[in-house]
Amino acid sequence: MAMNYVPLDKAVHKDLKLSTQNNFAFTQNTHLAAASIREFAQLAGAIPMVFIKDEQTGNHHTVCMLGIEKESNLFFAEDRWQAPQVPMNIQRYPFDIRPDNGNLGVFIDDASDLITDDGAALFTEDGEAADLLKNRLEFLDYLANSERLTQEFIKKVVELDLLTEIEIRMVNQAGERRAITGMLSIDENKLFNLKDEDIVELHKKGFSGAIYALMMSLSQLNRLVELSNKTDKPIRSLQIVNLAAEAAAKAKAEAEQAE
Repeated sequence: MAMNYVPLDKAVHKDLKLSTQNNFAFTQNTHLAAASIREFAQLAGAIPMVFIKDEQTGNHHTVCMLGIEKESNLFFAEDRWQAPQVPMNIQRYPFDIRPDNGNLGVFIDDASDLITDDGAALFTEDGEAADLLKNRLEFLDYLANSERLTQEFIKKVVELDLLTEIEIRMVNQAGERRAITGMLSIDENKLFNLKDEDIVELHKKGFSGAIYALMMSLSQLNRLVELSNKTDKPIRSLQIVNLAAEAAAKAKAEAEQAE
């Protein structure tokens, strides 16, 4: 079902009820989900995270890798979420915060399957926000603040030129090989060679932990291999490659051979 986000309006949505069950079936056709800095540490132990770049805007984003194939979420199987952590950008559904007449407003997907007659009311009979909606609004505010801090973090990482292009090389159970591109990660050598004042600034801003959480999360690629065994396209192995480092090593080897 296509999503249809509209501004949340108590006059229009006064009788709306929402399921309180954690049903993440709406994610089954997505392989990426936005990740924000306040959840990096928790997500790092469950889901791999990378940077991607929007070629149209030039903006970078941090995302969770939910799968390898497009429109395929390995973390949703057997009608349930297959990890102890769920990205906040998924938890906030069917709500979202979006620009509205020059300001930010609360929107809701009025085509969501989570809207149900036997759910919990969003508004009281007096038209005030019910407890469910109050909790969701608090969560949305927390998420919005986290996303603002995430953009500050990404801006600093890009400014310090810490990103490098990576490639994930996949081998499926049939032995077929494939390269997945379009992702970036923190370059460990660039990080270790930062100036002392840059390291101190990252630490004071609270960005050091975020950097290491992102780097550590890549060990969860093995989790994707494990989860793929529940599908009809099992993966034998995934290998992450720093393309710049690989090219440098190749050039060095060729130079040594030419001597």
